Amino acid sequence: MTKLAPLITGFLRDYMPRQRGYSPQSCETYAFSFKLLFNFAASRLGTRPSLLAIEDLDAPMIVAFLAHIEQDRGNSASTRNVRLAAIKAFMRYLEHRVPSALEQIGRVHAIPTKRHDQKLIRHLTMEEVRAILNGPDLTTRSGIRDRAMMHLCFAGGLRVSELIGVLTASLSLRHGASVTVLGKGRKERCLPLWKETARDLRAWLSVRGAVRVPELFVNAQGDPMTRAGFEYVLDKYVVKAAESCVSLRDRRVSPHQLRHGCAVVMLQATRDIRKVALWLGHADIRTTEVYLRMDPSEKLEAVEAVVPPELRRGRFKAPDALIASLLSDLEIPAYSERVRSRAEFPTYTV
Repeated sequence: MTKLAPLITGFLRDYMPRQRGYSPQSCETYAFSFKLLFNFAASRLGTRPSLLAIEDLDAPMIVAFLAHIEQDRGNSASTRNVRLAAIKAFMRYLEHRVPSALEQIGRVHAIPTKRHDQKLIRHLTMEEVRAILNGPDLTTRSGIRDRAMMHLCFAGGLRVSELIGVLTASLSLRHGASVTVLGKGRKERCLPLWKETARDLRAWLSVRGAVRVPELFVNAQGDPMTRAGFEYVLDKYVVKAAESCVSLRDRRVSPHQLRHGCAVVMLQATRDIRKVALWLGHADIRTTEVYLRMDPSEKLEAVEAVVPPELRRGRFKAPDALIASLLSDLEIPAYSERVRSRAEFPTYTV
């Protein structure tokens, strides 16, 4: 029996962050997946998670765990696939470290992902974004920061991890303002900024002051802005914007919807899915194709370009004399007959 604890520790603490360069958020997501798996397996086997062995995580156990998170925890099929992806990544890590488990690992790799409905992504319209960005009080330091932070998130189409990770040194506000962000897979990309976005960032830098951290956006204590902190800021201004923007009322807006809104605006402006993928930092253009289903302009162009078939217009012809007589009884009298009847029987008003 091969102990599981030292192998999963090396996978999460060394292999993922150092050898593969996974972001802290990805490491946390994987760690939570394994926490659920180990608790389930230990409960099923009547032992403690720290005493589990690699041999305990066979294909039947993994299949039972996937059914558990869907049926008992109420997770969606997409979440189930995320948990399975984490497990398969760990199994690939074990392939040359535990050769005796290769057969078991192969059976786990054979577990298929589950197909699920791919709904249209919800995004923010330009009107909704404008209402949110007009919310902060620009006479206060926090209001100036919030406006600049949300404006950059939308204009750059940034993920939250990219936004809170922007460094002051990576921002250039001279002629041709731009910002360099570190995206998924440790890939850098440089994005030009709108004049309005650069103006809001200059306003923030003028009141940011001297802080001890290199991150561009900081909280009231001078520490780097966190994911939860930005979500709180966005929620606050969504509630305020809902007072004037009806479509935001009773709606849960996530930071990623700012990114989706930017993608839709870029697609409508450029009509080029490759430019949108480059802007968003997508490694695979198939990831960007989801926005094609959201934008109706492409479909409208297709409808207008196709000439519909010319169809011969016809009138129902009764197949039987009896049916024809019944239909004739239901026909509305002609206008002249109605006028004549009114003349023969005039009506008077008192």
